[in-house]
Amino acid sequence: MLTARIIPCLDVDAGRVVKGIKFQDLRVAGDPAERAAEYERQGADEVVILDVSATHEGRGHQVETTARVRAELSIPLTVGGGVRTPDDAGRLLEAGADKVAVNSAAVAAPALITGIATRFGAQCAVVAIDARRLPEGGWGVVVRGGRTLTDRRAVEWAQEAVARGAGEILLTSWDQDGTRAGYDLDLLRAVSQAVSVPVIASGGADGPAHMVAGLRAGADAVLAASIFHDGDWTVARIKQALAAEGIEVRPA
Repeated sequence: MLTARIIPCLDVDAGRVVKGIKFQDLRVAGDPAERAAEYERQGADEVVILDVSATHEGRGHQVETTARVRAELSIPLTVGGGVRTPDDAGRLLEAGADKVAVNSAAVAAPALITGIATRFGAQCAVVAIDARRLPEGGWGVVVRGGRTLTDRRAVEWAQEAVARGAGEILLTSWDQDGTRAGYDLDLLRAVSQAVSVPVIASGGADGPAHMVAGLRAGADAVLAASIFHDGDWTVARIKQALAAEGIEVRPA
């Protein structure tokens, strides 16, 4: 296994870090620039910022927030939310993002993935997939902050995204998000086995045991929000616990 990445996620709404359960009942959890800087001090490998209401509210991408965070951050930064065109992605990259995540707009117009990958490189194109378990089995793709269930299926959509140029998949379990019940390991296994690019596990982590399980299920990186925002775990302590389980991590 390559060195596992530990990635704090900053869900942002109106310039504030927020956190909820299954994308709902959001509570304020701080300033994104301050949070990002603290997580870098703790040893984070990357930071992800997602504007959780940009698509639902019809707002654009968050250039100002990206620039403020980049001013405090030296590690890789992925930004998503409200990106509808390659030009939108370009403005985020110019503001300091290293990678741009697309979700709802890519489901509606998959050529967006190819446009970003062709113009800026596959390494900049992250496709965020929010997956929800279906009664009949498998996982459907939800968009607009989890508000709309589409007719796409998560595994097949991940494969198409990679074929269109995605260099990474950010895979969130809608069912597990904010619950601290652990990642959806079946979902992780299914997607990681179906694609050749790195997969980031998201949704449900409560501590290092869940992260170890996610990495062993096929994830290349593990993302979490609540456990870091609430101060239950630091990145450094997570890395110590993972190393004790034989997971190779970059020293904090």
